[in-house]
Amino acid sequence: MTKTGYKTERGKISRALLDMAPLERPDDPARYVTPPALADAVNVALALGMPLLVTGEPGTGKTRLAHSIAHDLGLGDPLVFNTKTTSTAGDLFYQYDALRRFQDVQLKTYRPDGDYIACQALGLAILLSNPNDDARPFLPSNLRNRPPSRSVVLIDEIDKAPRDLPNDILNEIERMSFEIKEAGENGLAFHADPQLRPILVLTSNSEKNLPDAFLRRCVFYHIPFPEDDELREIVEAHFKENPDYRTILGFLKAAVAQFRNIRSMDLKKPPATAEFLAWVRILAALGVDLENMTPREDIERSYAVLAKTRDDLVKLRG
Repeated sequence: MTKTGYKTERGKISRALLDMAPLERPDDPARYVTPPALADAVNVALALGMPLLVTGEPGTGKTRLAHSIAHDLGLGDPLVFNTKTTSTAGDLFYQYDALRRFQDVQLKTYRPDGDYIACQALGLAILLSNPNDDARPFLPSNLRNRPPSRSVVLIDEIDKAPRDLPNDILNEIERMSFEIKEAGENGLAFHADPQLRPILVLTSNSEKNLPDAFLRRCVFYHIPFPEDDELREIVEAHFKENPDYRTILGFLKAAVAQFRNIRSMDLKKPPATAEFLAWVRILAALGVDLENMTPREDIERSYAVLAKTRDDLVKLRG
């Protein structure tokens, strides 16, 4: 890679993409387009104080929803827990560094309990709602003097967790409380201020792995793939301040139609909203004419941003 872009045989595509107008803050939560039905689900969850479980295919905006809610309510950035296949219920609240504690005991080095405990997203949100003298030692130093505040907590891809995890946290989520067993002689329990109850957004690529008892305690919404008018609204939200916006408007109708056709193909991984936004940027930079499908070689090259497997790329280029 050089300052002039990655060298290709023709040289044309690298130059065009190098000159592509950059997007201003592409992840800006203010650009998130919330359909009315999704907004209703968010408001129901807020009114009931229940977690909001959001499903949908990858790339439809599940994760960005939490950032949008936090932005719209003026609550700063959400606290994020990225679920792993090894995650336990306790990991959502805090993690205890037993090895460091053991080493310090061997060295007869004594530290405060808070030095061995790292609170995670849900634990932090509960502590921040009620940062009393017991809670402050377990907060990061930059948050210890923060006044009581409400937080949005994003538990991302909870379907990756072991099946028992959702049920294991039911009581803690309903009561918004948890206990740090390693703090002091008998442990310490913390409860969220009811007036500053954390807002929970959980995402899942499939609700199949989630137990019924957990699902009953969530407000549920499935984000469908956007309709044509919604796609155009999403494009406007992301590109209206970009120099390429007028160019995109010129071929947007044709792009939406072709994208629909592509999604109707028997692809292993159909492209979603995120891929569509990237695709229209590439089309604008290359100056393609989608109405007449020219220049054909540039359109075929652009399919690399839509396909996620070799077989899908072969199908698209065919």
